[in-house]
Amino acid sequence: MAGFIEGISRDQATLFPERLDDWIGEDHLVRVVDPFVDQLDLGALGFQRHAAARTGRPGYHPAVLLKLFIYGYLNRIPSSRRLECEAGRNVELMWLTGRLVPDHKTIAEFRRQNGPAIRRTCARFVELCRRIGVLKGEVVAVDGSKFKAVNNRDRNFTKGKIASRMAHLEAEVGRYIEEADRIDRQETGAARAERAAHLTGRYHRIRKEIERLLAMEETLADAPDGQISLTDPDARAMATRAQHSGHVGYNVQSVVDAETHLIVAHEVTNQGHDRDLLTKMATQAKAALQREELHIIADKGYFSGGEILACHKAGITATVPRSDTSGARSKGRFVKADFAYEHENDVYRCPAGQALTHRTTTQQQGLQMRRYWTNACKTCEIKKRCTTGYERRVSRWEHEHLVEASNARRRSPAAPMSVRRSTVEHPFGTIKSWTGPCHFLTRRLGGVGTEMALNVLAYNIKRMVALVGIKGLMAAIPG
Repeated sequence: MAGFIEGISRDQATLFPERLDDWIGEDHLVRVVDPFVDQLDLGALGFQRHAAARTGRPGYHPAVLLKLFIYGYLNRIPSSRRLECEAGRNVELMWLTGRLVPDHKTIAEFRRQNGPAIRRTCARFVELCRRIGVLKGEVVAVDGSKFKAVNNRDRNFTKGKIASRMAHLEAEVGRYIEEADRIDRQETGAARAERAAHLTGRYHRIRKEIERLLAMEETLADAPDGQISLTDPDARAMATRAQHSGHVGYNVQSVVDAETHLIVAHEVTNQGHDRDLLTKMATQAKAALQREELHIIADKGYFSGGEILACHKAGITATVPRSDTSGARSKGRFVKADFAYEHENDVYRCPAGQALTHRTTTQQQGLQMRRYWTNACKTCEIKKRCTTGYERRVSRWEHEHLVEASNARRRSPAAPMSVRRSTVEHPFGTIKSWTGPCHFLTRRLGGVGTEMALNVLAYNIKRMVALVGIKGLMAAIPG
């Protein structure tokens, strides 16, 4: 191959460096993973077999396997079989694990048995970032994203899915019966026998599927949330933003610092909505950051008056847009936002300028609501744009001022909703690009939570390296 760059002959003797350490650069990422794991108190974190057994065959130290997994998720190698392969040929892993090559069953069992400890390790790295002063957490943003499970959509059943499938199969049965009658009337000989046998086989297979669905329907009656997933029992069908779209998986919550974009807290849930998760995630973030006060920003999927009040009582300022659940505006009528509340007079001012005064107080879904209306609606010229009843009534929650303050912050020049979007959506996009089309390899809520913790830990490590550099992070890790 004259004229091209030529490689070295395979027969050429090569003098490799005498030390494995010479193969690893001073600014290599594994030089952060090694001291971080070594300084952890694995026993306090809850890792199994952190102390050697007195009898029996020696096992691998959990620190070795933890380093192996952190390296794997940093380099998009989450599979235990692939990690076993890499440990035997990858110089970086040889340096990190001392040239140990655990088999894939040992690697997989470590992740399965030490899920809670791995999740605490992820939280410990966040604590390290806070201690060295990089993570202040004055403003955080929360969001949820749907991650696919190993459970296919065809292996998830709801009452509606079973009814639709049953109707389709019953129609198929009717069609086969009609086709069998036609064959009896019009065909003869070997062709008739062959077609009849084919139809009979199809008919029996469909009847068997109908029996299976009937049994599934009986089991579904005992399911608390009306769903059954056969491959991953904890996975649930969830709608996504795309119209008529969705997948079976988990709803992953994350709280991200607006300044550093580090993931402060996260949790994997299998409920398809975010409405009652604001306080839970905000409290976790506040505890992780050890702050007396916290400002958290969320989208309208988290809007709930009760959640905003709970955050207020916990010393957390929540900025959440009010969700518009009324269809009045689409019909050309005024909505509650068109009525201005006057605090000094305790009245609502309608678009026609009339004052709606407080008339009664009621309980609505456990909330104390004050009701306002006026008798001037009967003669109002724009009544048709306001209500179809005798008068327009407006309700006000006793803690409505917290919701109004949240809306006022949303419209501030600081543009908190733009901050939320640029803060919390990027980590989700990054992690989903790492995990690929099927986001999780393990099953059940605990296993998926462990996988997510390893992904979050890998993301935070890379983010910290981008912020302070390899040597800066190594210097911050206690020796």
